[in-house]
Amino acid sequence: MDWHISFSNNAERFLKKHRLPDSFATDLVVKALQKIAGETVAVDLRRTTGKWAGCYRVRVRKTRIIFSVNFERRTALIEVIDSRDKSYK
Repeated sequence: MDWHISFSNNAERFLKKHRLPDSFATDLVVKALQKIAGETVAVDLRRTTGKWAGCYRVRVRKTRIIFSVNFERRTALIEVIDSRDKSYK
């Protein structure tokens, strides 16, 4: 897959604060994109509604990764990485 994945400032702050590598989120988003493409991949992926309508979310334990996808440009922007209770606000 030839996708460009970028991070919002909010997502970068979360990764830095929790000392997580960028690959924590990018690997999960790549798996999510594979699942959207129809492949069989074990990832908890859903489309979001409400404030984040049109985006997708990946669940990892109590952490949520919310990202938007532009299929024409083959880009994904990781909007939010945060705990479950804070990510949807």
